[in-house]
Amino acid sequence: MKLIFLGAPGAGKGTQADMLCEAVGIPHISTGDMLRKQMREGTELGRQAKAVIEAGGLVGDDIIIGMVKDRIAEPDCKNGFLLDGFPRTIAQADALSALTDIDMAVDIDVPTERLVARISGRRMCPGCGATFHVSTYAKETCDKCGATLYIRDDDKPETVKNRIDVYNANTQPLIAYYENKGILKRVDGDKKPDEVLAQIRTLTETL
Repeated sequence: MKLIFLGAPGAGKGTQADMLCEAVGIPHISTGDMLRKQMREGTELGRQAKAVIEAGGLVGDDIIIGMVKDRIAEPDCKNGFLLDGFPRTIAQADALSALTDIDMAVDIDVPTERLVARISGRRMCPGCGATFHVSTYAKETCDKCGATLYIRDDDKPETVKNRIDVYNANTQPLIAYYENKGILKRVDGDKKPDEVLAQIRTLTETL
């Protein structure tokens, strides 16, 4: 199956993608994770993307589309994949449709006030890239590698509103885009992770 997860920052796309992909055996392709890896490694791409991401903006289409094109051509995507964080604009969606067919786009819907609480409580590990949340993890160091956790610049309160505004302006129209194609499905993302996953599994069983 070839899936896309839609949803504002903090909707839980990454968490749900990890759980679903482990359950059904397809790769989780997160353009955000791919970019952050480049940033941690200090590559030229990482340096170019850093300023844009930290300001809550979107990295240029040419860079992102090229990354996705190369990734979905890899052998582990032969039986499908799940895209998390891409496409984010109609132009990216059109470019993706030229590369491959998509079976379903799942919109994970969460109220804005819940998104802000989720985002501002996130903590990242600079060592291994693991993600934690203060609501369930109180330590200041990573339990996987021991590195000191930090708040991503794009998770700080002053940037959160801009990220949501960018989503509403650029990505929200994708809901209508995929609805018009007849492949959009919605789930209530303001529930416990396992309850959200159950909704998604029910939808994917129809593919």
